[in-house]
Amino acid sequence: MTDNRISCLILLLFLFPSLGFAAPKFMVVGLFKDKAILDINGKQRLLAVGHQAPEGIILISANSKEAVIEFEGKRGTYALGNRIGSRFASATAGATVQISPNHMGMYNVGGAINGFAVSFMVDTGATQVAMNKHLARRLGIDYRLIGNEGVSSTASGIVKSFGVTLKKVRVGDIELIDVPATVIDGDFPTETLLGMSFLSRVDMDREGRLMVLRKE
Repeated sequence: MTDNRISCLILLLFLFPSLGFAAPKFMVVGLFKDKAILDINGKQRLLAVGHQAPEGIILISANSKEAVIEFEGKRGTYALGNRIGSRFASATAGATVQISPNHMGMYNVGGAINGFAVSFMVDTGATQVAMNKHLARRLGIDYRLIGNEGVSSTASGIVKSFGVTLKKVRVGDIELIDVPATVIDGDFPTETLLGMSFLSRVDMDREGRLMVLRKE
């Protein structure tokens, strides 16, 4: 390569730094008025309107239904669970799971986290898959080391929590990879919650009393 071509390449990278780096991969995992929680390259970021994440993503607006996000001058509208990048691909497209309610009207289903069997309770009010510290330890998740520390509200009050990314979450025949989750540093929840970080990435329907999950 000649000196002139090297100089031109350096100039292009200076003027357009994104040419030298891959675009961040993100998913909307929480929506609120004027705030949004994004999972960006496996790290959770809480952004307020007008603020920019270290990865260069700017939150333009947000409400409980959608967020307007800008990156490198381009804007897009994203609902909960919308994602960019192949890292959030499904490992089991075309699968279907039917869940019957128990005597209390709750929907429980067997599954697995990172290959270990787990019993889930479907909770559309939970932003993410959520578990207590005891399950996390049994699964070998060193949440204090790898997690992003925060706080969560439980039946016992405000407690410390840690945001992590689960390599694999399986429910029936549906398996998703890189699923954001919360580990509560306490005894709650007593049942592992199958929250929207999983549910928003599948189609949910009701057939009578059955809850049906499908992954296209």
